[in-house]
Amino acid sequence: MKNILILDTTLREGEQTPGVSFTVEQKLKIARALDSIRVDMIEVGHPGASKDIDEFIKEVVQENLKAELVVHCRACDKDIDAALSTGVDRVAVFLGSSRLHLHKKLRMDIRSATELIYRSVKKIADAGLKARFTAEDAARADLDALIEMCRAAADAGADRISLPDTVGIALPDELRILFRKMKKELDVSFDAHCHNDLGLAIANALAAFEGGADCIHVTVNGLGERAGITPLCNFVVALKTLYGVDTVNLRGLNELSRMVEKFSGIKVPINKPIIGENAFSHKAGVHTSGVLKDPTTYEPFSPELIGRDRTLIVDKFTGKSAVKARFQGLGIELEDKAITFVVEKIKNSLHPSAYTDEELLNLITNFSRGGKDGKAIC
Repeated sequence: MKNILILDTTLREGEQTPGVSFTVEQKLKIARALDSIRVDMIEVGHPGASKDIDEFIKEVVQENLKAELVVHCRACDKDIDAALSTGVDRVAVFLGSSRLHLHKKLRMDIRSATELIYRSVKKIADAGLKARFTAEDAARADLDALIEMCRAAADAGADRISLPDTVGIALPDELRILFRKMKKELDVSFDAHCHNDLGLAIANALAAFEGGADCIHVTVNGLGERAGITPLCNFVVALKTLYGVDTVNLRGLNELSRMVEKFSGIKVPINKPIIGENAFSHKAGVHTSGVLKDPTTYEPFSPELIGRDRTLIVDKFTGKSAVKARFQGLGIELEDKAITFVVEKIKNSLHPSAYTDEELLNLITNFSRGGKDGKAIC
């Protein structure tokens, strides 16, 4: 499998999440954390959008991060001039590419759009910066028109072109085919930016990768407009697990996720794959018994891959294996009759939730003091 680059846009797309506004210092901490796990590119914002964004861009440029820093702007001279003054590595200029965007939003025909794209990209390239053209709403664009606009960007000096599924409406096969066709038409690198409106962002990002995409856009915890975009943690772990492709340092993902959860105020659902609290929790007796014999019976990959641990839940669904393992984790070896007693006690109780370690210790302590034979059994 070929290599793939990871562009994180938590600091641009992610801050477009309703209710999210990072401070400059929070953004700097996130940028450093992204760089420490070896993200290839970091999109740091839209210059001129607000005073604090400009302040952050100015400060993050001074950090001398290893990741390529990218700013985002519209295809207009005012925005491009602001972007060129930032000192970043790359400017990404965007313009709608679908008939809907061109006619309804921009009031522009294909020829006018193509000329504007060429002029905008050339201005960036002539200034000595790397240029990326983002063909907004590419998933719904007419293919011939899309090729014409992207070719104009490449001719003007863009070495990267982003093909977004702007409203998350594409099917994986459609994106796979789109990237294959575009790769045949143009000798540039292609990015995929997949929105999650229908819950297809990860599947579509993987399909784009299979179709030849050279870079995938992600955000920490899947933040972004509306339902967000491809989540960093899920995508890179899927690449490693399903394709054997290494990207970022996976063991830094959990800490990064918790940082962004705290700064954004957006709680990570407990059942979210990879980083949710329950991602490596096993409850049913059959499951816990299987995992204790061989974790791969009920785990697609080891939690140690991302620096996490598995948890065996003890409640009314529990079996003897889970109870024995939980006590062993506390440094206590129970005899079989003690294990049987604890399991029966749990199953016959009205305890409303999973047992904590303290509650389990109280259970066995009480039984040891007044068991059927009055003798300690642990």
